[in-house]
Amino acid sequence: MKLIMRSKIAVSLLFALTLSLTVESNSEGNALAVWKNVLLDPNNVLQSWDPTLVNPCTWHHVTCNSDNSVTRIDLGNAGLSGPFVPELGSLSNLQYLQVDKNKISGVIPREFGNLTNLVSLGVSGNLLSGSIPSSLGNLRNLRFMYLNSNKLSGRFPTGVIQLVQSGNLQILNVSDNLLAGTRRRTRTAGYRVTTIIQDPKA
Repeated sequence: MKLIMRSKIAVSLLFALTLSLTVESNSEGNALAVWKNVLLDPNNVLQSWDPTLVNPCTWHHVTCNSDNSVTRIDLGNAGLSGPFVPELGSLSNLQYLQVDKNKISGVIPREFGNLTNLVSLGVSGNLLSGSIPSSLGNLRNLRFMYLNSNKLSGRFPTGVIQLVQSGNLQILNVSDNLLAGTRRRTRTAGYRVTTIIQDPKA
């Protein structure tokens, strides 16, 4: 009797774990589908983004880990236009967001500060405006931040400056924007160095 009960408990736990992973994958697919719905995609690069599938791991330009959770989005030079959406901030395991050389407009959502596993943020060569959200200072794993060649304005947020001071960032490129003020071109923290690429007179 005890053996049967243990078997039932084990099966229940396995089912619960599988259901949890499926729900997480579905929620990530839903977040990406929300983004797709606001984008203009003349080259049909997002044609495979079908939210009715179990998870987005078979979609083109999306990479997942062994738990079917999204870790990469690679959409550089894809001819896309339209805004980011706050729902992208729910991709908790995302490590690489590369959407450079498109026509992404609007602001960088403050919800991007929830992407705490992000290693590289590449949004250069777009039409982004507004300020750099201070929430990006939450991204302690971030190594590369390419914000250059947009229409960003305002000053560096304190949180991002702290990332530079801690030496977590290896490259911060904010050149060709409308930002106020400049930072030293390199900052050292122990043996770590951040290279800052910016306009010479902002």
